[in-house]
Amino acid sequence: MDENRVVALIVAAGSGSRMGGGIPKQYRKVAGVPVIARAFDALVSHPKVDAVHIVIGASQETMLADALGDRVMTSSPGGATRRESVRAGLEAIGSAGRVLIHDAARPFLPATVIDRLIAALDEAEGAIPALPVVDTLVRAEGGVLGDNVEREGLARVQTPQAFRFDDILAAHRNWSGDAEPTDDAQVARAAGHKVLAVPGDAMLEKLTHEADFAAAEARLGAVMTSRVGMGYDVHAFAEGDHVMLCGLKIPHTHALAGHSDADVGLHAITDALLGTIADGDIGSHFPPSDPRWKGADSGKFLQHAASLVTAKGGIIDHLDLTIICEAPKVGPHRQAMRERIAELLGLPIGRVSVKATTTEQLGFTGRREGMAAQAVASVRVPVE
Repeated sequence: MDENRVVALIVAAGSGSRMGGGIPKQYRKVAGVPVIARAFDALVSHPKVDAVHIVIGASQETMLADALGDRVMTSSPGGATRRESVRAGLEAIGSAGRVLIHDAARPFLPATVIDRLIAALDEAEGAIPALPVVDTLVRAEGGVLGDNVEREGLARVQTPQAFRFDDILAAHRNWSGDAEPTDDAQVARAAGHKVLAVPGDAMLEKLTHEADFAAAEARLGAVMTSRVGMGYDVHAFAEGDHVMLCGLKIPHTHALAGHSDADVGLHAITDALLGTIADGDIGSHFPPSDPRWKGADSGKFLQHAASLVTAKGGIIDHLDLTIICEAPKVGPHRQAMRERIAELLGLPIGRVSVKATTTEQLGFTGRREGMAAQAVASVRVPVE
């Protein structure tokens, strides 16, 4: 094994229980990009990092695949504790010259920090990024302040932490401490290895609480611009006993004619999203002449358009859909439609509006010959 071969190990096996909610924090999005994807991209794009391996929690394979898309990586299951997850990841890697062990919840990783860590391994078995403590430190018990703690010589430890691979693997295999270590440097020091501290970076702050995510969104928001896209679609009625509308099967005296399932609402939203990134229309991505899309679920069209927005670093802020028809009545299904659209796109329901109107019996919709829908999408994308 080339002693200079560098493999990065991303630890992403946590459940994110401190954050609450239904998704671990490493899979949440910041400015439209999953946290773990940002960490992965920072590592895999560094010229001195040869490979990236990810340790994930139980049943997180689908979440990882959704977060990373077509990025090339390897992954393996972690353990019950962070230490067990790191060891499992090291064992899965098998061999390397050097390893960078990084927490997935630190998505903003400057390349200069990686440079400093790798260079430090020429002098010691391990290296960590650290920041000086600048705030006053005090002891506090029960909300009552006690004595001040001297700041000199103290530092805030970050990741990635870099080690010579064989040394840190052996240290993890031989760990015998009674308490769980708080980081891998503690494991290395317990095995007698020298660990250096190199300058860290404020960008490497860990995303732990809701306020951390809000601050990250605000920081990235300064380099994003708002765009608005519009979509319009029409389908004629045909023989049938239901219409597909906003992903729902709505009983009706007729069906809607179309090459796919003719979901006029989802088609309009799809075109609106494509408009925000100037990427054609639904027909250019899913041509009616292509037999693959005959009877297709329009939810897949919508999710494809959303994935293109996400790939450009975009954030879907709001969707406003207006359905134009005399019948069926939209009102009884409005909330379920909002919920389905929000589910398809992974959005809070408060970002999805569904309205309905008629044309006062004028035009083709007024004559009950078909339905129409128009949509407006508001999206933020990085400034080009």
